[in-house]
Amino acid sequence: MSFSSGSCGNCYWFGDDKKGLLIDAGVSLRHLKKLMALHGLDENSFSSILVTHDHMDHIRSLGSYCKRLCKPVYATTVLHEALIHHSFAMPSIMGCRRDLLEGEWNDVDGFKVRYFVVPHDATQTVGYAIDYEGFKFVIMTDLGRITDEAVELASQADAVVIESNYDTDMLLRGKYTHELKMRICQGNGHLSNDECASAIKRFWHEGLNFIFLCHLSENNNTPTLAFETSKRALDELGVSEKVQLAALPRQYPSRLYVIG
Repeated sequence: MSFSSGSCGNCYWFGDDKKGLLIDAGVSLRHLKKLMALHGLDENSFSSILVTHDHMDHIRSLGSYCKRLCKPVYATTVLHEALIHHSFAMPSIMGCRRDLLEGEWNDVDGFKVRYFVVPHDATQTVGYAIDYEGFKFVIMTDLGRITDEAVELASQADAVVIESNYDTDMLLRGKYTHELKMRICQGNGHLSNDECASAIKRFWHEGLNFIFLCHLSENNNTPTLAFETSKRALDELGVSEKVQLAALPRQYPSRLYVIG
């Protein structure tokens, strides 16, 4: 489930009625509790927090989560070293810090979690592959280009959350400065609709049942454009009817998807 997905804030929940994980902390704790309650969830519905990178829209409320919930926060060693000096995380994160091992499946409260580094202009940005009781889930948000490791892990997943940030024509014709446009589209910023669709063609496999498009730009994209671009890729593969495709909303929660 997505509670928010975009530059306004990012926060996702993955789990079942027994346990769960929260991915990123871009919405206030008060708002998170309110949104979770609407779906029969509460702060006990997740045991740990995974962090993808140290941009504000992903960690804005991380310090508050740590201070008030005292949940373990899992991230890479590189990312943790940045977070312990970050105003949005310090000082509360110190007692919650848990470092993930590189290139391995880490045990996070019964979930098997492996991170993979993706190109993005933060201190370090990662996607996550999560294996829970044989169900495999991959999330990759904020990446300037797809990597071979991301494709390999997504090629084994039952569900994939992938960035489809911008429509190239909207971006290039829009009001952003030239510098900002280049920052977004030159391989270390965000993934375009077309790049997302190309990635889907690379990692689609028979076991992939769900694809969720995340982190859509408010100014340079629309849910319809993102959805239709990825759907064309699935149509070209002849598998549209085999995959549930959805564009996640930016400023309000998605519905609770049952993907297991």
